[in-house]
Amino acid sequence: MASAYERWCYLASLVVRILAIVFFAWPFSVVAIAGRDSNQAASRTWITDVTIVSPEKLDHIEIASVLIENGRIVRVERRKGAKTPTGATVVSGKGQFLIPGLIDSHVHVTSLPGISPEQAKTNLEINKKYFKQVPRSYLYYGYTTLVDLGVAVDRPVLEAMRQAPLHPDLYSCGDALVFANGYPMSFAPPTIRFKLFPNFLYDPKQAATIPSEYKPEDHTPQADVERVKDSGGICVKTFFERGFGQDRNLPVMGPEVLAEIRKTANKAGLVLMMHANAFEAQKFAVEGGVDVIAHGMWNWGDLGKQTVLPPEIRQVLDQIVEKKIGYQPTIEVLQGLRAYFDPEYLKTAAIPKVIPKEMLEWFDSPEGKWFKKELAQDDASDAAMSEAYEKGPVRRVRQVVAYLAKKNANFLFGTDTPSAPTYGNLPGLNGYLEMQQLQKAGLSLAQIFEAATISNAREFKIDSQLGTIEPGKTANLVLLKKSPLQSLDAYDSIATIWVHGEAVARDNLAAD
Repeated sequence: MASAYERWCYLASLVVRILAIVFFAWPFSVVAIAGRDSNQAASRTWITDVTIVSPEKLDHIEIASVLIENGRIVRVERRKGAKTPTGATVVSGKGQFLIPGLIDSHVHVTSLPGISPEQAKTNLEINKKYFKQVPRSYLYYGYTTLVDLGVAVDRPVLEAMRQAPLHPDLYSCGDALVFANGYPMSFAPPTIRFKLFPNFLYDPKQAATIPSEYKPEDHTPQADVERVKDSGGICVKTFFERGFGQDRNLPVMGPEVLAEIRKTANKAGLVLMMHANAFEAQKFAVEGGVDVIAHGMWNWGDLGKQTVLPPEIRQVLDQIVEKKIGYQPTIEVLQGLRAYFDPEYLKTAAIPKVIPKEMLEWFDSPEGKWFKKELAQDDASDAAMSEAYEKGPVRRVRQVVAYLAKKNANFLFGTDTPSAPTYGNLPGLNGYLEMQQLQKAGLSLAQIFEAATISNAREFKIDSQLGTIEPGKTANLVLLKKSPLQSLDAYDSIATIWVHGEAVARDNLAAD
């Protein structure tokens, strides 16, 4: 199952990188959010009588008023009857809840969901409409900050999104540090893979397979990390992945290489993230001192058939807790694949809110279900395939997350959207579904809220600007009709989103 989705994840992102250069730049620069006033946002906004839910004060929730001025929070007035500031636009928050804008620290904003590389070339109109909707869909579910973990960064695409009239704040990890001929560059033809992954790590043992134009001194951990830093990245992403299916012998870095990456990332002030979804990989990541593990542990290797959490795995998880390593479970990655075996999935009421109707109609066509053939095994029924996911990787990752939740691990909210060219991982909505998976796995509502706000902000060193409702912070805020500490559906009760102090009603963000 994993081999198909990982392979197509790479191929789809490759084609999108090519197509995006052609048509991506214009949608964000010329199309405003529907229903949004074209004039500049009011310089002062006074949100009155609202219940403040800020992660640093979960033990002291109270009704207050918030003053926004020139895109920043300048005052939080915690006494009743506070006088309205002169010239401020008043927004009543009575009976509602104000939270910091949510942060998704694992997205791929330039990847197409549900469309193969070949199909992408013949569906340009759908592609255009989808990419136009992407920032709106994240905002629709309250995500005002994203961290893009694209393997090879599409800088024109990311910059186009940053230039949109209204969009989430977008950070990036720059070009990932991919081990020579390893995952994911192994899926590209040898003749072009090094051009596609320019920030690869040179492996002297593989010198015969690396084109002579690439010099070892230009592809050391130090050189690669410096390129990430120079490109404006806030984090470094690397991989420990031996492969899938019949191909489980991909080259991987050794501890000495990771140690050099760790040393250089520290010096550069960058967060070190590692793709690791297996027991062996997470053990390697922990021993190498990474800051963040991207993905839950759904592959247990030889321990996979055990029904209870093996002591070897508990030992690694205890180290993750002790070292406060950031942990992104990304459980919805698996559910996004499982969606192809759920005949009711495309009838989900929320889907038309986050993607164009033309894309949804195409997904529901025989051509649009192409990826199901990549995932299906032999003649297994939909029910059998769904059960295989539930009893295998889903069960394992839930056990791991439940153990970490009881230990109050350093959870970071990330969705890996889209994790593959599956229509089961759609922007914005995927975050809401991930929250549901986290709750099922054992996280409390407070843990989920903290993971998507203050924990992400602190881990990625953006907490001086984001993550809480405090004077001096950027005015990225979300007004809810329900409390996120009382029910998860609060995240689907959004009334208004503020991005740098500019307000937009949620209904105006839905797809056309």
